[in-house]
Amino acid sequence: MLIKRIGYYLIGLSLGSIGVYFFWQKKQATFDYGPDARTLKTIRIRERLFSDDAKNTMENFDIDTLKISTILYNGDVDFSKGNPRQKPCADYYITGKKELEKISLLVKRCDSTATIEKIIMN
Repeated sequence: MLIKRIGYYLIGLSLGSIGVYFFWQKKQATFDYGPDARTLKTIRIRERLFSDDAKNTMENFDIDTLKISTILYNGDVDFSKGNPRQKPCADYYITGKKELEKISLLVKRCDSTATIEKIIMN
């Protein structure tokens, strides 16, 4: 009898987990709990601007806005190289992952804008 109950429980748990997975996937829900994820999300939701220096680097090294967006979506924030407590606009140093690991961004995040100040090629 106990084995039967455990079997029903596992079947129900599996079906429920699959349902929740597909439901959340359609809603495109994100769980930004870590400091890196929260920082990147606040930068992504602001109006994005590019400094002249960043625009020149993008032209010289054939970097498009899709690569910048990818770095801002899943990059690593190095809080020690930036100045996150600076007022009124905080500075963040963000490095890409995998094939974009040689590209780093210096981003100035203000209340309503995020400016890509510098693009550093490592």
